Amino acid sequence: MSELQINTTQNVKIAFNAAGAGERLLAFIIDMAIKIGYLLVLSKFFGVFDSMDEWSQIAINTVLSFPVMFYTLALESLFNGQTPGKRLMKIRVVKIDGYQATFSDYVVRWFFRIVDVYIFGLGFFVMSMNKKTQRIGDMAAGTAVIVLKDKVNISHTILEQLTDNYKPTYPNVIKLSDNDARIIKETFNTSKASRDYQTLIKLRQKIIEVTSIKEVKQSSDIEFIAVILKDYNFYTQNM
Repeated sequence: MSELQINTTQNVKIAFNAAGAGERLLAFIIDMAIKIGYLLVLSKFFGVFDSMDEWSQIAINTVLSFPVMFYTLALESLFNGQTPGKRLMKIRVVKIDGYQATFSDYVVRWFFRIVDVYIFGLGFFVMSMNKKTQRIGDMAAGTAVIVLKDKVNISHTILEQLTDNYKPTYPNVIKLSDNDARIIKETFNTSKASRDYQTLIKLRQKIIEVTSIKEVKQSSDIEFIAVILKDYNFYTQNM
């Protein structure tokens, strides 16, 4: 399983594991089984249209086949890059530049299924030969499929361990978003480990600017940012 580096719009690099060709194939098989099941159910009702003329039957069959034709496009668009098969396999479509995939991206991926799936399963072989496991449709749309079931410990998330009697210092932290808190924590941990004090100073200044904190009560940048992260967790977990 290869690692995929996504550079977000905030210029923060996030590492994900790219879904393997086997996982994507299993997701495809699950989705195909759902579509086949739908067609089998419809086949029981085809006799209802036997009395109609040929063109009417063609028109009705075409309309009834729309859910199969647009299954992937519709569900990925509605459920942020997941179909039932992908959800069961805990994988998801994302943009490799950090943006959320748009409807037009899903359209491109869906269109290239003609090549990837229906021309000798070409997409499976293409996925097997590149480290991002992208099929042709992914390459054209600038997307990749990532694994959501990575083992993550508390140091990799915005969560902080708090004592039962923890008392927050800065109520203004509620102005931050989860994404802000994640970026702060990632930058804080990296800068602290590398002793990049200039970045820590800039991070403190940015936090104060965004949250409008008037008075800093800690003597060092490291202590201040650590308190900010704990306060954010305290308020968001108790709202």
